[in-house]
Parts: sequence; structure tokens; C-alpha cells
Amino acid sequence: MGRRVVLGLAALGAIGVAVGADVERAANKVTAPLRKRDPTGLADLIPGGRFEIYSVASNVPWVKAADYRLKVHGLVDVPLTLSYADLEAMPQTQLTRDFQCVTGWRVTDVPWSGVRLADLLGLLGARPEARAVTFRSFDGLYDESLTIEQARRDDVLVALRMLDGPVSHEHGGPVRLYVAPMYGYKSLKWLGEIELVDKVSPGWWERRGYDVDAWIGKSNGRDDEPV
Repeated sequence: MGRRVVLGLAALGAIGVAVGADVERAANKVTAPLRKRDPTGLADLIPGGRFEIYSVASNVPWVKAADYRLKVHGLVDVPLTLSYADLEAMPQTQLTRDFQCVTGWRVTDVPWSGVRLADLLGLLGARPEARAVTFRSFDGLYDESLTIEQARRDDVLVALRMLDGPVSHEHGGPVRLYVAPMYGYKSLKWLGEIELVDKVSPGWWERRGYDVDAWIGKSNGRDDEPV
């Protein structure tokens, strides 16, 4: 599959390049260290307020909060389609936790706010055969999975806010997943669909070699778990 990288640096301005073998060989001293740190060959890399923001999608649709819909279905008694306003009306949980990338960088003490996934699942009436949860992004590209036990942790959110404001488009808004104890690739951006299923299916990153259980400090054998 062809890959693209968009690198935005405040000092250099926005630079767009198509990533391929020729570009990688010709990478300059500014971009090369970033690619070395990030072995995934990600297509978008721009600064994001202490975050390094990645996307393999060349273009992700902008969805306004007023137009947002989250489909929740699968092995449940009560499938739902929730608007942003519906999610806002549910009890909100606030967390201040780190965001750790498997490639080595960490943003500490990030404020998050949203609906506990466990609370959302409690509305659905999960059937006994539901053993896992699959998440899909509304760009039609990314997917991720958690076991039902992982999904019911208190530190897993359907996040509406981060960094003391609404989740921005670049950070995966208007709604994203946040899985605090796992590496960032499990915190699916641009969340559009939640499906309860009978088994865990490897997500986009796992199908390319990343761990399905992405516990921080265990999956790559290098990072310390966040305090």
C-alpha cells in the first residue's frame, strides 16, 4: 500500500512529501531521526502540543460534533446510535494520565474526560457470548480490539475532551478511544463504531506486527509503566 507523510514543523512550515524508497533514501537530517524513532512508516507526522501526531490515512473526513454519530452494536440486546450530545449527557469521568507511544515518547499528565466504556457497555445488555469489543474509525481505515474485561476497566474512556478542550480533529476528534494502561495505538482515533463480538481480532497495527495486548512496559520490553 502506498504511504504518505506530512511533516509540519513550526520552524520550517508545512512540508508535504510522498513517502517511498526514493524519499526515504533522500531523507534530510530533520526528518530522518523521527523516522528512525518511528519504525511504522507512518504517513502523517505533525507537531501537536507535546504529541507527535500520526496517521496512515492520506485524508480523514472532518466531522463536526453536531453531525457526529457513534454506532454501538453486535452481541447486545440494545444496539444504539449515539450523537455527541447523547455522549455529553452521560456521566463524565475525568482522568489525568500519561499517553505513551510504543515508539518511545510519552506525554505526561494529560487531562482526559469522557464516558467510561464500561458505563456505555452497561446500557447495551451484552450477551453471554460477547468476549471482546471491536472499534472502528469513521475514516474507514483503523480498527482495534479489547477483551471484554479490558474494555470494562475504569481507565478506558470514550473520550470527548483532552488537554482541557474538546478532542481536536488532529487528535482523533470529535470522539476517540483512550486506553490508559496500553500504548497509544490502542487508543483508536476518530471513533465511529463499537461492536461487541465473540473473540478478539487483531487490529490495524497488530496485523502489521504490534502486540494485541499492548500493556505499557510489557509489550516492547523497554518502557517503564507510568506512575
